[in-house]
Amino acid sequence: MLKTYLTTEELAELIKYDARTIRESLKDRVLFEGVHYIRPFGGRKILYIWEAIQKDINKPQSRTFIPMANGGMAHG
Repeated sequence: MLKTYLTTEELAELIKYDARTIRESLKDRVLFEGVHYIRPFGGRKILYIWEAIQKDINKPQSRTFIPMANGGMAHG
């Protein structure tokens, strides 16, 4: 399957959110690494997967979050 990768600014333009809101509020709360975005080559840069975001954008958020010892959250 072909995937479309977007920068934060490109995603912001498509979904009409401020790029800062995406970085500070949506990332890791509703957009998850490995599902909605990747860090290519293990770097700092983030690329969002447009098809995954399109699929989930209208879904109600009903995920269960489990706190992890390292301070992160497990989601499922």
